[in-house]
Amino acid sequence: MSEQAESIKKVSLIVSKGSLVDVYPALVLGNGARMEGIEAAIFFTFFGLGALIKKTQNKLKVATVGNPALNMALPMLKMPITTPFPTLMGAIPGVSNFATWMMKNEMEDLDIPTIPEFIEMFTDAGGEVYACKLGMDMFKLSMDDLDDRVSGVLTVGEFYEKSAGASIIFT
Repeated sequence: MSEQAESIKKVSLIVSKGSLVDVYPALVLGNGARMEGIEAAIFFTFFGLGALIKKTQNKLKVATVGNPALNMALPMLKMPITTPFPTLMGAIPGVSNFATWMMKNEMEDLDIPTIPEFIEMFTDAGGEVYACKLGMDMFKLSMDDLDDRVSGVLTVGEFYEKSAGASIIFT
């Protein structure tokens, strides 16, 4: 007897880290959900809030220290993906900026939207973007600091209430 898989109808994504490679997965997954007709919301908390702050959302960096998968980017430099990237190299001044520049150039070549453009696409498609109240209070932020597309500021309890029935994905 075969069972038919239950389709996903609603997702809630949580973004708690603020590097370039931590924010994009949620934006890709959220936009993908909306394109599939799945209800979607993204909740930005702690350092993930940097993606919503008008002054910082275009300045996110690639973390090079403690990133064991940085070798994934080495083919962009015509090096084998199997070449290890020593963590110590990530601490050298300018390495994070270079990695960020390289990733942003590759993303531009692939016509991948910037963070503000992705947020606009997501909300235009019916997705909702929320900031965490605790994070907002900790970092002394107000709605005026945030991208105009942010739907609101929620407590964790309010986020769970809005997420009732959703698959929750932590990126």
